Amino acid sequence: MSQITTHILDTTLGKPATGVTIILFAHESDWIEIAKGVTNKDGRIGDLLPQGEVLPHGLYKMKFLTKDYFDQQLIATFYPFVEIVFTITDSEHYHIPLLLNPFGYTTYRGS
Repeated sequence: MSQITTHILDTTLGKPATGVTIILFAHESDWIEIAKGVTNKDGRIGDLLPQGEVLPHGLYKMKFLTKDYFDQQLIATFYPFVEIVFTITDSEHYHIPLLLNPFGYTTYRGS
């Protein structure tokens, strides 16, 4: 399993959000793309980073491209994307879930 994992639950449908592109960035002097993936049928990405890769301490951002997901369902959304910025301070596992609907979202550090 990747050091960083994620999943998305569409709270309007009560189902996983399938097919959402997620981009992981590291912050140096600017944001640098370091990984990219698409949520599976369970709304998860478990292999965003190669197995065993440990990121250095620092500031990171996950960008969830939510507009495409809602466009496929013919649903208007207020948020064309969601960005979650977080800090890595050790080599532990970081799970970044997103609870999503067309007009709101919530996130937290999962386990």
